[in-house]
Amino acid sequence: MELKNKIAIVTGCSKGIGLELVNQLLDKGMKVAGWSRTDPNISDDNFFFVKTDVSDGTSVNNAFEETTSKFKGKVSILVNNAGMGHHGTMLDMSFDKWKEMFDINVHGIYFCSNAVVPGMKEADEGHIVNVGSIAGLNPIKGMVGYAGSKHAVTGISHSMFMELREFGIKVTCIYPGSVKTNFFDKIDAVEANDNMMRPEDVASSIVFCLETHENFLPVDFEVRPLRPKGKG
Repeated sequence: MELKNKIAIVTGCSKGIGLELVNQLLDKGMKVAGWSRTDPNISDDNFFFVKTDVSDGTSVNNAFEETTSKFKGKVSILVNNAGMGHHGTMLDMSFDKWKEMFDINVHGIYFCSNAVVPGMKEADEGHIVNVGSIAGLNPIKGMVGYAGSKHAVTGISHSMFMELREFGIKVTCIYPGSVKTNFFDKIDAVEANDNMMRPEDVASSIVFCLETHENFLPVDFEVRPLRPKGKG
């Protein structure tokens, strides 16, 4: 897809992969709406921040109306990047933490995707990228709730691509390994470090998928650090 002058929505835009992606899409000449709970304070005429709770359908619908009113056009790209995780076994984890992960990681995809798909169908063009995790491919001890939510993202993404491809809409799921972001701030078992991937590299991988030829559909894209434990 040619990105210049088209409209993109990036959820979870305030830091990490989302923030890097917003900046890279702006560099490509896109109009970008950033949806998150925190304003990243980006100073660019083509950036529009909307305070949004992706786990709440009303909040998402209001954000979508504000976005289309601001940019006056159909949304071509949605990146479902908002996500979070709690560490803990099934027995140790409170239901509130369990529910929070599924509300943001899973239900957020439902609300945001349903907002943009009708317009994409009408345009016969669109690309939705769901930011999953290698936890959505492999079990992780002590991260049962997070892994469960990301396995849901994998299944949802695969079914979405099969449902939407005939309408000219691409759906890609990217599976990052460990990334040096604030994700680990609340996880005592792991500390972010320089052996993890840089968020800008994961963001550039997403941009690569978005710029592919109209008849080329990247369904799954797994990215990992080369030496997650550093040099031996």
